[in-house]
Amino acid sequence: MSSQIDHLLDEKRVFPPSAEFAANAIATSELYEQANADRESFWAEQSRDLITWQKPFTEILDWSNPPFARWFADGELNVAYNCLDRHVEAGRGDRVAFHFEGEPGDTRTLTYADLTDEVKRLSNVLADLGVGEGDRVAIYLPMIPEAVAAMLAVVRVGAIHSVVFGGFSADSLRARIDDAGAKLVITADGGWRKGKVSSLKPAVDQALSDRNGSGEQATVEHVLVVRRGENEVDWVDGRDIWYHDVVPQASGVHEARAFPSETPLFILYTSGTTGKPKGILHTSGGYLTQAAFTHRNVFDLHPETDVYWCTADIGWITGHTYALYGPLANGATQVLYEGTPESPEPGRWWDLIEKYRVSIFYTAPTAIRGFMKQGREIPQARDLSSLRVLGSVGEPINPEAWMWYRDVVGAGTAPIVDTWWQTETGAIMISPLPGVTETKPGSAQVALPGIASTVVDEQGESVDNGNGGLLVVTEPWPSMLRGIWGDPDRFVETYWRMFQDKGYYFAGDGARLDEDGDVWLLGRVDDVMNVSGHRLSTAEIESSLVAHEATAEAAVVGASDETTGQAVVAFVILKESFLRDNSAAGLADALRTWVGTQIGPIARPRDVYIVGELPKTRSGKIMRRLLRDVAEGREVGDTQTLADTSVMSIISSQVK
Repeated sequence: MSSQIDHLLDEKRVFPPSAEFAANAIATSELYEQANADRESFWAEQSRDLITWQKPFTEILDWSNPPFARWFADGELNVAYNCLDRHVEAGRGDRVAFHFEGEPGDTRTLTYADLTDEVKRLSNVLADLGVGEGDRVAIYLPMIPEAVAAMLAVVRVGAIHSVVFGGFSADSLRARIDDAGAKLVITADGGWRKGKVSSLKPAVDQALSDRNGSGEQATVEHVLVVRRGENEVDWVDGRDIWYHDVVPQASGVHEARAFPSETPLFILYTSGTTGKPKGILHTSGGYLTQAAFTHRNVFDLHPETDVYWCTADIGWITGHTYALYGPLANGATQVLYEGTPESPEPGRWWDLIEKYRVSIFYTAPTAIRGFMKQGREIPQARDLSSLRVLGSVGEPINPEAWMWYRDVVGAGTAPIVDTWWQTETGAIMISPLPGVTETKPGSAQVALPGIASTVVDEQGESVDNGNGGLLVVTEPWPSMLRGIWGDPDRFVETYWRMFQDKGYYFAGDGARLDEDGDVWLLGRVDDVMNVSGHRLSTAEIESSLVAHEATAEAAVVGASDETTGQAVVAFVILKESFLRDNSAAGLADALRTWVGTQIGPIARPRDVYIVGELPKTRSGKIMRRLLRDVAEGREVGDTQTLADTSVMSIISSQVK
């Protein structure tokens, strides 16, 4: 990345906003001035402007017990009301909330009035099922309107949702249900993906079944099932309920009760270095404030005229913040698409942009690189002239992909907002502001107004421009995580221990400042991989590999991949008994399939190398950086700390 940065700086390649765009932009440079003058008052003003508070707050930030923050703590609001009812009450009920497109081509148009009615009915169903304040609800659904309604209905009644990505396996789902202590699961029979129905309810049934005959049962009392795939499913009488049997018949009258600002809103699980997923906890008022502010200003949203599309699945934080809460709080019109970008053929996303006249498009570098491989003639065969702002999210975008995105998709004129943030931060932290920022291909650029971040060395001292280090956030921010569900010690240890004396949040990412002080992200510095914008734990995948009867030991690394950003590469030592009776190639394929079944397709290794030894220090620590060198085809680095320095030569010969 450094050579790419230096090359671009030598070219002085920057793109100032056009005068026409700047003249009509939502964001202005004054936002930085206001935030710098008084950061807390700045956030209070944004919250009062963008959010409806049933009980106005008088306190802004309580940082008396760091790192446990409280924002707007004496205020009360209802998040679902802010996303729905208030727009209807203001006379905007006929505005389209979602243009839904199913992968098979079926469509639905939901106005704000339609969505409000659905959420009210579902809220009454939840109440009838005994779901109320503080209860946890697991949501395991495809990208359909009912997924949006489910999230909003859960928070409307004061409960906490835990959305699980539909591509995760039954075991992954069970772990998340158990950790959260979910009372209800909302799922579907199946959903459409890549031209066929992918079943969902069987995974729920397996997750809720008696585990290994131990008699241990999940906390779930009911399963609410949406009929989408029309695939046959098993049924448990008294537990399972068809969505269509109860929601349309429920009352459409439901008052949105106000809850304190720090009421838990959702738990979202993300991979951790211990192998056990972390339940990241977000609360209500601060999260919604920053979600609405960043969505409005980073994407230059004009809700009366824009059509906005965030392609992220709701099972990830991007889907939470920028396909649901932020856009709906701002009254945006969105596209909601169920399937994949290449089904039934490459170009489906471009067809949807042309069909719905999408003006703001937010996607991942992985997708952009995939489009580059398919060829520019595919998007150029569509009318993409409606696009005026392009966004990137998930991992650092390489400059070549940035330029292709701008020139081919944005016709050389649409500004690109390359956004950095995390599940833990809740909302965008670093990004250009369209109409304000001179953009640079590949750079996330500067912290947003109201966000305090810097790049430091391992002692926590800020580095000078032109140098790299660790990206940290130095002051609390409204949408920050409030902890790890049920594990406050892990919260402190994971995010705050490294720079505890300074009170810095360590993001886990490396970054470099260029000579102008703009930020260039360098990727993860720990053992969590970033595959297609999804964070995966090396420990979790290694645990899965070792659980296979053929595996004696395994090490997993993330290797650079031009399509997915990083790819999973596994080095596996097999038990001798299996090597005698099976081919190494056959076992490698079996292990790839095994991981995909145990964790989910996103975690399936790109490569599985069968090796005789792993590089270890004298203390037994596996030197993954050396394996990463091999996986990426580089010359192997310093091996002096290894217990056996010949191991890497043997491994290198085995993987060729």
